[in-house]
Amino acid sequence: MPRPNQVITMATATTAAASQSFFKMTKAELQSALAAAAQTDKKTAGVFLDTLSDIAYKATKKNGEFVVPGFGKLVKQKRKARIGINPKTQQKIKIPAKTVLKFRVAKAAKDAVLGVKK
Repeated sequence: MPRPNQVITMATATTAAASQSFFKMTKAELQSALAAAAQTDKKTAGVFLDTLSDIAYKATKKNGEFVVPGFGKLVKQKRKARIGINPKTQQKIKIPAKTVLKFRVAKAAKDAVLGVKK
């Protein structure tokens, strides 16, 4: 399905989501929407997105978490070693300890997307 050639704003995104015809935004589309909202050019919006990503990765690696207020938190979490079962052979196997990366959505984002629970 071809994508419409339009700048996605909050109003069109809300309308499109409500009509179930909303599509996933590509990086270029996100840059266009951010540039339109901030009244700047796409190149500056792209630099902002890349810089935000770099800062988030470095902060999470160093501190174990990175918070974007109102959006969510990128968290590094350690998992313990455990015993698992191979579903095909039913043999017990050792699963080593490892560090994983998780994203926890902020309450404000949940409320904005899903609505406030009563």
